[in-house]
Amino acid sequence: MSDSGRPIPLPTAGVHRRRRIPLVWIVPLLTGLIAAWLAWDTFSKRGPTIVISFDSAAGLTAGQSQLKYKNVVMGTVKSIGISPDFSQVLVTVETVREAEPFLNDKTIFWVVKPELFAGNITGLETLLSGSYIGMRPSIEKGTPKHHFIGEQDPPVLRAWTKGTTFKLQSKQLGSISLGSPIFFRDLDVGTVLGWDLGDLASSVTIHAFVRAPYDQYVHNDTSFWNASGLSIKLNGNGISVQMESLRALLLGGIAFDTPVDSAQKVAATDHGFQLYATFEEAKSAGFGRQIQLLSYFPGSVAGLDVGADVTLNGLKVGEVTDVGLLYDPQKDRIVVPVHYRVEAGRIGNIAAAQGLDPAALTSEMIKRGLRATLQSPSLITSQKIVALERIPDAAAAQLEREGDVFVIPTSEVGGFDSIARSANELLSKINRIDFDRIGKSISGAAAGLDDTINGPQLKKTLASLEKAMLDVQDIARKLDTDASPALKRLPEIAAQLQDSLTKANRLFGSLTAGYGDDSRFRRDLDRLLPQLTDAARSIRALADLLSRHPEALIKGRTNTGKE
Repeated sequence: MSDSGRPIPLPTAGVHRRRRIPLVWIVPLLTGLIAAWLAWDTFSKRGPTIVISFDSAAGLTAGQSQLKYKNVVMGTVKSIGISPDFSQVLVTVETVREAEPFLNDKTIFWVVKPELFAGNITGLETLLSGSYIGMRPSIEKGTPKHHFIGEQDPPVLRAWTKGTTFKLQSKQLGSISLGSPIFFRDLDVGTVLGWDLGDLASSVTIHAFVRAPYDQYVHNDTSFWNASGLSIKLNGNGISVQMESLRALLLGGIAFDTPVDSAQKVAATDHGFQLYATFEEAKSAGFGRQIQLLSYFPGSVAGLDVGADVTLNGLKVGEVTDVGLLYDPQKDRIVVPVHYRVEAGRIGNIAAAQGLDPAALTSEMIKRGLRATLQSPSLITSQKIVALERIPDAAAAQLEREGDVFVIPTSEVGGFDSIARSANELLSKINRIDFDRIGKSISGAAAGLDDTINGPQLKKTLASLEKAMLDVQDIARKLDTDASPALKRLPEIAAQLQDSLTKANRLFGSLTAGYGDDSRFRRDLDRLLPQLTDAARSIRALADLLSRHPEALIKGRTNTGKE
């Protein structure tokens, strides 16, 4: 109660209804939120859908096969269909958002599967995981694109490989293929990226990629040559076999080299080079100045082929470029024109002669006996070469020119061919001998000898000889009988002869002592002989006096002073 005595009213409670969500709806709500988030997450990570056309979809499966770059999944194959013209397989790929920057006209796609390509086995991991689509983006910016044409083979290079691409001109492709290696001093420094098909009528342009830093060794004067296969040569040292590498033998290859003292600058991208067929051809081209020569050979040139060596003093200075047949109306016969080139750079100190007139120099060499001869460097093979030699007694000749080509006179002297010609001449002389007549003469002589041997005279002679032999044997028996006592006395006779020789020696010794050069008799004789000479001279003078003055024998010699 209050102070006034009135009762205090009691408070009353009000009822308010509150709306609640049933707990049973929480689970569907959370499921919906999660599904929405997953859908948003999937959509946010999803990239554009692309279509790639291939020749075949071998190994690809819709919903399973993936698009990968550096083994990172960039998408999944959604469906596989056929193009309207039935020529291609259309593969639809749903990519991820990370792949969108790479989808331009510079990107390359291919099917990764186990195969041998460019000398390497690729795609072995697909044996377990199955085939997938590989992609190689380019570092260059391109135009966005969603329709692509897949490659049949994987790319040779990766996009991030540094180096330089050069263009090589060749008459034929040969054994060079996509991915063929490029060698520099036996090191694998690059690869063949492909070739242009637009100029196949006259030549092939090969795109050769050289990796850094080896591309700095490619100068404007660098020589490239085909290093495919084996090079087998038979020379004086035996059989020489040259091979760049086993890989080049199987896949083909290209090699290059730059002169050590090269003054040229480093070649720029897409710089053009000539691709030579062999190392020898590239080496010959590297000698610089080349002189074109021509010689007409009257006889057979069997064994002389294009590419044969041209030698000077036994050393190679060039090679044959063409061999043909030509009718010479002046001589009314068919001759063989042989074109060949000489690399002047092969001759040391040739710069001293660079200022001379080539025509005057060649004319002087021809006057001194320079001639072109065919020679066989080996007796085993029939291969021939052109040898430039100085023939001392060569017939006089003058220099001739056909345009810019100098005509070098020929000679049949020198080398194994001269020996063969001498042998042929000897065989010709032998063939001219009348062996039939000689054989008939021998047959007649043999018949006469047979008649003589089998004739009665020889038989009588043999009978007489037999009788004479019997007489000789009888005499020998008698000598043996009569000479036996004398033979028994031979020792005694020998002793007597020895004694007689001893006495004779003593006699000769006494004679030498008594009458030899140093004996007293010899000295007296030497004094007597001059005296006898003087006496003979006096007697002669007396005889001359008496012959002129016979009265002097009575009157004596008068001192008239006259004879």
